[in-house]
Amino acid sequence: MLKVYEDEISKAREALESGNVEGCFGHLERAHVLSQRMTGWHTHVHWLMLLAGWRQRDWREVIGQVPRMMASILFSRLWVPRGNSGRARVSAFKPMPVPDDLRHLVR
Repeated sequence: MLKVYEDEISKAREALESGNVEGCFGHLERAHVLSQRMTGWHTHVHWLMLLAGWRQRDWREVIGQVPRMMASILFSRLWVPRGNSGRARVSAFKPMPVPDDLRHLVR
């Protein structure tokens, strides 16, 4: 799982650097699904989502990521909504389908 997570983070960073913010979010959403049970990774994804929101001047995303970062620190090992994309426009409590190619990696 670590390799796939690192690949998604790397692709997200590349997309963000090239100005492809939506592509960046796509990779961060996949990294989020993988990282939900790992506190450090999970919080890092929310931080990168905050930065991508900032870059896009999407204040709803920026503001929405702050409580998600805090919740990731407190709840990653206790309870997470499986498959949730981590975006601010989605309820932080809503389970979502896990992408088929990631399903075997997610507990």
